[in-house]
Amino acid sequence: MMIASHPFRCLVAGLAALLAAPAIAQDLSSVEIRASEVADGVHVLQGAGGNLGLVVGEQGAFLIDDQYAPLTERIQAAVAAITDAPIRFVLNTHWHGDHTGGNENLAEAGALIVAHDNVRQRLSTGQFMAFFERDVPPAPDGALPVVTFNDRVTFHLGGHTVDAIHVPHAHTDGDAIVRLREADVIHAGDIVFYGMYPFIDYGSGGRLDGLIAAVDRMLGMSGASTRIIVGHGGPVIGRDELARYRDMLAAVHERLRTHLDAGLDLEAIQAEAPTADFDEFWGGGFIGPARFVEMNVRGMRGDG
Repeated sequence: MMIASHPFRCLVAGLAALLAAPAIAQDLSSVEIRASEVADGVHVLQGAGGNLGLVVGEQGAFLIDDQYAPLTERIQAAVAAITDAPIRFVLNTHWHGDHTGGNENLAEAGALIVAHDNVRQRLSTGQFMAFFERDVPPAPDGALPVVTFNDRVTFHLGGHTVDAIHVPHAHTDGDAIVRLREADVIHAGDIVFYGMYPFIDYGSGGRLDGLIAAVDRMLGMSGASTRIIVGHGGPVIGRDELARYRDMLAAVHERLRTHLDAGLDLEAIQAEAPTADFDEFWGGGFIGPARFVEMNVRGMRGDG
């Protein structure tokens, strides 16, 4: 199943700006939160930033990521339009601000914030995102996850079993795949950017080969009917689309590794156009082909 086969191109420029600068500097006043049902009791919410997952169980609502602080009231209203149940849990798939910006607001409203150990570590200390040349200050104490896990954690939410599974060195070093067993739904977080080249945060422990390994793990837990909520793009894809994404990543990685092993520098590798056969579908996002190659070459060399 696929709710949308390609991201809305008119949103791409906005995505780059939202990722590259603090939300407080952005005009989010016109952002609407749109909800679509993915499975019984499971919805995807779209606004500005990463796609959200909403799981509604007998004991309350479970939110996967929470976008930006100025959007919290609109996110709460969208949830309230679906269920009267309170938001009891918020699970951050990783530390980036377009997925964690609402933490403090939702914690104050009574939600328990949960994430991988490395998410709390990175939120609690200042970070530098080299790709955007931006310093990120520490998050306030109230925004920090109060429950963290190392390998995995499972929630039993009245009819839904929710597994959060850490995958090392993928988009960052704190990514979690969220699997909803009964619903046969996976929330991929930013492990998957569908229809655009993905951002890999090498400065936060991300790696292209680790991203491929994480996608392989998702493929191993998915079947023909599995629906996958992606971090950006989509918003919902199926196993075939996930395999297509994996094939692109693996081909680019192999080509870059071959060029690096041959001693080519960045300019020479870009001249080889190692993404050319993928650019029509994947190259229209906020990371263009040359920039995608640069990001991964510098990251694979350990200097970016």
